[in-house]
Amino acid sequence: MSTTAAGVKTEKETGTLEVRDTRTGATYEMPILPRGTEGDVAVRGMDLRQIKVESGEFGTMSYDPAFMNTASCMSAITYIDGEAGILRYRGYPIEQIAEGSTFLETAWLLRNGELPTRQEYDKWENDIRYHTYVHENIRKFLEGFRYDAHPMSMLCSTVAAMSSFYPDAKDIHDPENRNIQIIRLLAKIPTLAAFAFRHIRGMPFIYPDNDLGYVENFLSMLNRMTEPRYEPRPSFVKALEVLFILHADHEQNASTTAVRAVGSTQVDPFSAIAAGVAALFGPLHGGANEQVLRMIQEIGHVKNVPALIDEVKDGKKRLMGFGHRVYKSYDPRARIVKQLADEVFKETGVDSDLEIALELERIALSDDYFVSRKLYPNVDFYTGLIYRSMGFPTEFFTVLFAVARTAGWLSQWEEMLMDKEQKIARPRQIYIGHGERKYASLL
Repeated sequence: MSTTAAGVKTEKETGTLEVRDTRTGATYEMPILPRGTEGDVAVRGMDLRQIKVESGEFGTMSYDPAFMNTASCMSAITYIDGEAGILRYRGYPIEQIAEGSTFLETAWLLRNGELPTRQEYDKWENDIRYHTYVHENIRKFLEGFRYDAHPMSMLCSTVAAMSSFYPDAKDIHDPENRNIQIIRLLAKIPTLAAFAFRHIRGMPFIYPDNDLGYVENFLSMLNRMTEPRYEPRPSFVKALEVLFILHADHEQNASTTAVRAVGSTQVDPFSAIAAGVAALFGPLHGGANEQVLRMIQEIGHVKNVPALIDEVKDGKKRLMGFGHRVYKSYDPRARIVKQLADEVFKETGVDSDLEIALELERIALSDDYFVSRKLYPNVDFYTGLIYRSMGFPTEFFTVLFAVARTAGWLSQWEEMLMDKEQKIARPRQIYIGHGERKYASLL
């Protein structure tokens, strides 16, 4: 057995990859890296550099737009098998975590690799409660945004701004310092998100109530009016807790890659997490559930669903909320959220938009066009409907995603720092522009 940079025990090397260059007739052998826990196999990209025609050449590179088949790290945090529809946090199936865990326990697990003891959990929870307040200047900073500013822009800006409030956060190689910054971010992200929510609604900010749990406190800061103590619906607390767990981490997605890449410069964690928020803002990533609701609103009525399906088949439109870059079978998170949605809708009722969504799901799951292409509903298809039934505006959906994903981002960021193989991220390119030219002004 050998151990990877991420601390995972793996099998010994299983052999070599033999590559023959038809230009020169030369043959090269490249060691196959130790197999991952679930059998993943790779060769080092740097081993390709030895393949050259002339000794003075740079060497061969791999060309992989969007990193479709490139592993940038070895990680022990999250495992996905897209073909089988499997998602695990630190080895635990997501179905078991969603059923029995809390978000803060999940955040501990993602970071530390093991479930916390009661003593560890109580201290973890108390430390996070202690740090929920933000500096009053942050509140003033938020008040400077227009009333119609997108809350993700506000969240990204305030997370980045917090690095100026905690200059000690730059000492990223001190374990105790890293710990306090991670606690601060997990504690303050809900407060910043809630302040952004209240700002776009023109409502006064509500400060944290540290007698409440993590999710209950967040809902209180979002919705409390004049009552002395906000008491959220138990079904909403459960729904948000589970959704936070499902969104806590998802391997090397775009925003996690952004956090790792920016973090590789050894910047403070507030700046690295702000990069993750910015990446999540995109409609192809965290904004996908917004697109689902907009598609449903464009359909307008359940009778118009067949027409949309025909347009999708003709390549004129995309069916938002179906299919996934990684999952080639049913998204395991979607199964959990579908059940969760049924429970929420029993309490909130079924409206016309939900009827449209259910008809879309029914047709897509029974139509060979979608089944043969493995276009199953993903987690975004249902989450937007649940969020809307809970009273969240569409533009706030991605903020909820960011609050949850902060746990995964921080775990990935710290793992990257501890990985001795990691250096500053710096991809190569294949230059396709002009060769050398002589300058001659056209002015």
